[in-house]
Amino acid sequence: MGSFYDRINEWKLLSQIERQSKKNACFTVITGRRRIGKTELLKEFISDKESAYLFSTRCAEKALCSQWQKILEEGIGLKIFGSIESLSELFEQVMIYSKDHHFTLVIDEFQDIEYINKAFFSQMQNIWDSNRGDSKINLIVCGSVYSLMTRIFKDEKEPLFGRSTHFIHLKPFSPSVVKEILKDFNPKYKAEDLLCLYMLSGGVAKYIFLLMYAGATTKNKMIDSVCNMASPFLTDGRDMLISEIGKDYGIYFSILQAIATGHTSQSEIDSIIQKNTGAYLQNLQKVFGIIAQTKPLLSKSESRNARWRIIDEYTLFYFRFIFSHQDLVELGNYEMLKNYILRDYESFTGKTLERYFTAKLLEEGNLTKIGGWWDKKSENEIDIVALNELEKSCRIYEVKRQADKIRLDKVEAKSQAFMQNLSGYKLEVFGLSMDDM
Repeated sequence: MGSFYDRINEWKLLSQIERQSKKNACFTVITGRRRIGKTELLKEFISDKESAYLFSTRCAEKALCSQWQKILEEGIGLKIFGSIESLSELFEQVMIYSKDHHFTLVIDEFQDIEYINKAFFSQMQNIWDSNRGDSKINLIVCGSVYSLMTRIFKDEKEPLFGRSTHFIHLKPFSPSVVKEILKDFNPKYKAEDLLCLYMLSGGVAKYIFLLMYAGATTKNKMIDSVCNMASPFLTDGRDMLISEIGKDYGIYFSILQAIATGHTSQSEIDSIIQKNTGAYLQNLQKVFGIIAQTKPLLSKSESRNARWRIIDEYTLFYFRFIFSHQDLVELGNYEMLKNYILRDYESFTGKTLERYFTAKLLEEGNLTKIGGWWDKKSENEIDIVALNELEKSCRIYEVKRQADKIRLDKVEAKSQAFMQNLSGYKLEVFGLSMDDM
């Protein structure tokens, strides 16, 4: 299997779509954050199929056409005599060819075509609409910039709105897969190593393998690997978000830094940024998909008792430690940066552990709702509440790095406040520590 792990459900769905496309044209959109493994999944999937893989590079349209023409001839046997200078003409040839031939066509970094030819998406819509009826193409377009891919296919003002037959959002690896990979590279790993890998990668394939192939399979080696001159972990957060947010990233980065350092309510963020950040927070959530608003489990939708969180583990780590100490990175003082990370590592990973267990419980299934709970004054707080509303069961978890710090009697007392919202439910209370990872 090499470095190709999991993705069983996505593979099944892609196989099902491929079979369907032999009868009717299929148009699948795959999106997901950069480094998540979209390209690897697609290349592996098409490796034994009649297919062509096209990558959108921002260059002159004529040059891209000539490049793609060669790939299409080699991959699916589409011979075009003479040179084609426009992407729309090339796509039309592909669609005509697909009426007599079944094949899979992947276009990667699809959103970048907008920079090459703004009119292409509406031209593509017309060509697709007029040819799809007789076509047997399995068309897959893929892109990393969440905001652009979502706009292109889900904004009703856009020409390709409603054209995709399937939309797949590729998620990070689950805790069990992260564990499996670490075990393959370090059979004697400790819980601390797994927690550190989860903190740095959150299950994102590229980050996991960057560390594993560098031999960084223990906590200390991982932190060493992050804090060195050539480490992509020092720059990737910035580069990735600038590609998503664009040039006006200043205030957005300050907001992300505030959230990463524990200021999670809008009023706290406003006082740090010194302005109303409501519109920025909405953009970070709805347009860019970088943060999420969390409320106590079962609270009413109009409840103002809300906190903001950064969804992605690496992005959270980046804003908490790298962006906050950018001066040390610029001075090349990696040893001092490492000292800061190690100093705050234990308190920071307490929350990472909660998110790890939330993901693990979700993966194990049999739940209808999961989340944290806190009262209005944040006096009573529960780390994880897991509900099964069909079986009327409620499991409450206290999460601590060390098992001997868990006080189930205190959790029982706090859970009484929460259980006022639930009548007739069977309550069980558990402790989870690093021993349970």
